[in-house]
Amino acid sequence: MSLAAKVLEAARAKGWRIATAESCTGGMVAAALTDIAGSSDVFDRGFVTYSYGSKQDMLGVKPASLAAHGAVSAEVAREMARGALRAAGVEIAVAITGVAGPGASESKPEGMVWFGIAFGDETRAELVEFGALGRKAVREASAKHALEMLKCVLDMPSS
Repeated sequence: MSLAAKVLEAARAKGWRIATAESCTGGMVAAALTDIAGSSDVFDRGFVTYSYGSKQDMLGVKPASLAAHGAVSAEVAREMARGALRAAGVEIAVAITGVAGPGASESKPEGMVWFGIAFGDETRAELVEFGALGRKAVREASAKHALEMLKCVLDMPSS
């Protein structure tokens, strides 16, 4: 069974619905989930928010956060996840914002990706430095990591 199928199964078992907010992956997580027949019972929607404006308009990311930290930051990853959760009215949302490459900077190198996950009252951010694997590999690794984050939270015991 694929990782995406395991995520869907875990969400189904918990009675949770999923939303995604993706920047550098351009919808790859949503695509992985919707590649599976029957995913519509738990996958609600995906937001592809590549620009600053779309992050603000669709997810409510604060202009001040973007100005102070840039799109590739813990703050923006958390705001994207929380915004997707709120906008979709789901139980869990994952967000990805990073530098797939090329065009990295010294402070934000290729392969630097921030992930956000929001569920209930909790919002977490996590940084993964994949390194200069090339654009395609960074995007694929990022999508896989986001699915792993979803699975990890969905596997937590309910309180």
